[in-house]
Amino acid sequence: MSSDNRGVAYIRQNVVEVQGIPFPTLADPRGRRIEHGVILKVITTNICGSDQHMVRGRTTAPAGLILGHEITGEVLELGRDVESLKKGDIVSVPFNVACGRCRSCKEQHTGVCLTVNPARAGGAYGYVDMGGWIGGQAEYVTVPYADFNLLKFPDRAQAMEKIRDLTCLSDILPTGYHGAVSAGVGPGSTVYVAGAGPVGLAAAASAQLLGAAVIIVGDVNAKRLEHARQVGFQTVNLSLDATLAEQIAQILGTPEVDCAVDAVGFEARGHGHEGAQHEAPATVLNSLMEVTRAAGKIGIPGLYVTDDPGAEDSAAKRGALSIRLGLGWAKSHSFFTGQTPVMKYNRALMQAILWDRIAIAKTVGVQVISLDDAPQGYAEFDAGVAKKFVIDPHGVVVGAG
Repeated sequence: MSSDNRGVAYIRQNVVEVQGIPFPTLADPRGRRIEHGVILKVITTNICGSDQHMVRGRTTAPAGLILGHEITGEVLELGRDVESLKKGDIVSVPFNVACGRCRSCKEQHTGVCLTVNPARAGGAYGYVDMGGWIGGQAEYVTVPYADFNLLKFPDRAQAMEKIRDLTCLSDILPTGYHGAVSAGVGPGSTVYVAGAGPVGLAAAASAQLLGAAVIIVGDVNAKRLEHARQVGFQTVNLSLDATLAEQIAQILGTPEVDCAVDAVGFEARGHGHEGAQHEAPATVLNSLMEVTRAAGKIGIPGLYVTDDPGAEDSAAKRGALSIRLGLGWAKSHSFFTGQTPVMKYNRALMQAILWDRIAIAKTVGVQVISLDDAPQGYAEFDAGVAKKFVIDPHGVVVGAG
């Protein structure tokens, strides 16, 4: 077994670099041996909008952090306590690090596991303040509590054939689905999704899977809106001076929708020609309250942070936003926030992929790149291309699927 490993490291604002890093061991971030863990050879690992927040300098991420929480891999080494997996199995890694033993995990709230992060509830790979777990934008990575965390694909050949879709199970597809489910999407629903990035498109595809009648995707990025139209969704351009309600009324004949999903988060921009040029982090949440019907639900899988050192005002630096909560209260809205508990959904969504019920790779614009091309992928993603970059560290995806 090679002792070499390489990973994508956050260096400073807007700079990432592929570096040589230690080969993983069966140990947790505090150096304790974890016989319940495995070492994976990474097959695919994706660049996520949440990674981009760190790379833009919008969090307190330290220099040298190895990025990557969207991981699919092959089991290379097992701790002696692992019972349900074997070497060679191909598995999806939920971005949540979860123990399976605490109250939160037993109640399916794996996004807020109580034991894997000494600082707060919830752990994740390669992410600031999430427990120190080394990220998976690398050639090899350690995964703890493997029997609980890992979703094994039933057939290796089938998994490789569908790998561009299955790689989305680690985060964006369950996250988009969670947003749609928590917004109350069902058969015949009219749905507005804020954000035409990968998570927004995953939410839109999930709404389609759940039987929505009309799905409208909004953004200020013309290229992403064009892609959303090409894959079958209605769109509204929020850089125009026509209001969101007015544009929705042009599509539906009414300015309201049944359900809404915030797939943008705290780096939202204002609406209108002038507003779209500037950050306005409460814009999306306030606009969703305006266009969601009375007693409707709003799913919020978009990321909001407790500390935002790059924010434009002092309140936003502390995660405080000017939200019109009174409007939401008056309309009896329900809000659902927080990290997605991936394991609540990933097995069912795997079946939907394997049985061709959802073509998520096409919907989100998957493009496979090498590990060495990761910095360029970050730069293009930051520029707003309509793509989901999937890193192939060992060159095994080329020709598969």
